Amino acid sequence: MPTMNQLTVSCENRPGTLAELTKILSDAKVNILAFNAGSAGAMGYVQLIVNNPNRAKKVLKAKRISYYEERVLPVTIPNVPGALSRFAAKLAAQDINIGAAYQTAVEGSNKANVVFAVSSLGLAGRIR
Repeated sequence: MPTMNQLTVSCENRPGTLAELTKILSDAKVNILAFNAGSAGAMGYVQLIVNNPNRAKKVLKAKRISYYEERVLPVTIPNVPGALSRFAAKLAAQDINIGAAYQTAVEGSNKANVVFAVSSLGLAGRIR
């Protein structure tokens, strides 16, 4: 399976932060394909997969917005009970650690999309 670049942006945990970040990317004509956001106290983060990582990095640097980049594994699994559990068990059986993951599925769809940050991308990418 092919991997993708994920950008993780450090940000304040306050109203409007996500709106401001996504406006900056939108103004730069960067399309967000997937995102996950979270916080701990006063700080937060937004993990992004975008259609043009180079353009996104350029605009983030220009705006002095802190981020880091990592390769992640996007996986499509069946949208049925137990599918995520089965895939996670396959990763565990290969001693692959899941550092982060997020999933989405459209109601009524038979497929779900999951993004994994894992300890071994190459090995994880061969798991079906």
